[in-house]
Amino acid sequence: MKARDRATASTLRATLAAIENAEAVDVAVVPAAGAIEASAVGIGAAEAARRELSEADVAAIVRAEIAEREHAAAVYEGSGHADKAAELRAAMAVLTSFLA
Repeated sequence: MKARDRATASTLRATLAAIENAEAVDVAVVPAAGAIEASAVGIGAAEAARRELSEADVAAIVRAEIAEREHAAAVYEGSGHADKAAELRAAMAVLTSFLA
């Protein structure tokens, strides 16, 4: 990222966002809103702990991101947009290097 490679930085940001989304609290776990007098009070009182992902979970998310880009590249290539497909394949190479 120090070399200002925008494509690599964008790929890594998108993948980090996917990992952060996977760590988000499940909506079914969050209690429903109730009466005001029963609500949490104080800074951070209503915060819920994020999920802890294992290394295998993170690797699965990265593999899913690679598969998503592979599918999109095939669609782009089929519709005559080889330049976009090449960009996605370069992003796949970046992500694959992190799995090695």
